[in-house]
Amino acid sequence: MSDTIRDKVIAIIAEQAVLEPGDIDPEASLADLGIDSLGLVESIFAIEEAFDIQVPFNANEPDQSDFDISSVAAIIAAVEGLVAEQKGG
Repeated sequence: MSDTIRDKVIAIIAEQAVLEPGDIDPEASLADLGIDSLGLVESIFAIEEAFDIQVPFNANEPDQSDFDISSVAAIIAAVEGLVAEQKGG
């Protein structure tokens, strides 16, 4: 995989936020980046498609999910964990 997981996740989030990937602060929340709940769901779908994984996320109760969306860095860490768990690498 030529792009790292981090780079791909940032690119997906940047697209939703209509920002350049270099403008994404890993410590920022999605709300800080101007991403609303619809943008969040679209980001989750894009992440699932990009990495061929299933994200355990309940859009109706994001606080009850095992998938941490508190910051960009948390999302990256969660995706890395899911890729390792679901893809064995």
